Amino acid sequence: MPDTSTLYIGLMSGTSLDGVDGVLADFGAGDAITSTLAAAYVPFPDHLRADLMALQAAGPNEIEREALAANALAVHYADCVAQLLHQSGKSAADIRMVGVHGQTIRHRPELGFTRQTNNPALLAELTGINVAADFRSRDVAAGGQGAPLVPAFHRAVFGDDSESRVVVNIGGIANLSILPAGAGQGTTGFDTGPGNALMDGWVLLHQGRPYDANGDWGASGTVHAGLLAQLRDAAFFRLAPPKSSGRDLFNLDWLQAALQRTGEAVAPADVQASLTMLTAGTIADAIIGHAPDARKVYICGGGAENEFLMRLLRQALDGRAEVQSTALLGVAPNRVEALAFAWLARRFDRRLPGNLPAVTGARGLRVLGALYPA
Repeated sequence: MPDTSTLYIGLMSGTSLDGVDGVLADFGAGDAITSTLAAAYVPFPDHLRADLMALQAAGPNEIEREALAANALAVHYADCVAQLLHQSGKSAADIRMVGVHGQTIRHRPELGFTRQTNNPALLAELTGINVAADFRSRDVAAGGQGAPLVPAFHRAVFGDDSESRVVVNIGGIANLSILPAGAGQGTTGFDTGPGNALMDGWVLLHQGRPYDANGDWGASGTVHAGLLAQLRDAAFFRLAPPKSSGRDLFNLDWLQAALQRTGEAVAPADVQASLTMLTAGTIADAIIGHAPDARKVYICGGGAENEFLMRLLRQALDGRAEVQSTALLGVAPNRVEALAFAWLARRFDRRLPGNLPAVTGARGLRVLGALYPA
């Protein structure tokens, strides 16, 4: 691998637990992405998705089960890398580094840890490429939340000198980045709450489908005011940033408890409509409360494909801001997070900080990641 290579691969498997998104990007002489050479997606088989979902909560023989799942993940990551190399006509020797997020199975920064299961040593062995991994733990060690990490990347790629923008990533958990006009001073961001995780879990439970395509099932129901009030009463929504969350809080057990407190039966489609409104409403609240002057909101992540969710978000913002896809800024919604981890690998490789203390609450800027050489 030439030291002068500016080609980096980013791999992301998020809280939606659907699969691996990968990109191959050229960074040229600096940290700006000059081109994206390839993009690939490798879905998780049902058994791996079930194994990873089971690891979200305590269970028997966790250490062995996590190790086996990490090995399986590394194989899928390597498959994604192979697809990227094939598409681009590049070889492993052409790539400077792979940046891989791993799969979050616990996120407890209030207890001083976050856990992204992964086997980066195996990934380096399978691909023959340097691997950077474990991007979140250094920020947590410095007193931060370890999340979200994407605002620094959003600032570098989507920031504008003349226009204040908000970028919202709607994966399993939703997070936003507030990008004031200018050189990036005042950039902030935080998790807003559930994104697709509860909606995906509910439709899988009732219809056996991994997600609600276009939000059609949710749109067939009616928002249940009592259930929505119970969901919105979670203390997380009242916390001031910095804050982050995950399936540790927003899971189907949490939803079932809210349903019980509602005190009446709620039709499954109405639950789905209410969950969609919860995501839309809490995102809108965060934008209105923390970026009242922003007139442009750009959406990325799987939620960008949920037409019902996008409609509810526009209604909740009530004309305060225009809601569009990051595709208008030149990056497809399903590529943004993978590109972020290619960017974080580039930052790590140059020993430059990857976090924003104003976002995560860390004591200062930190170089994020650990190296597994090829």
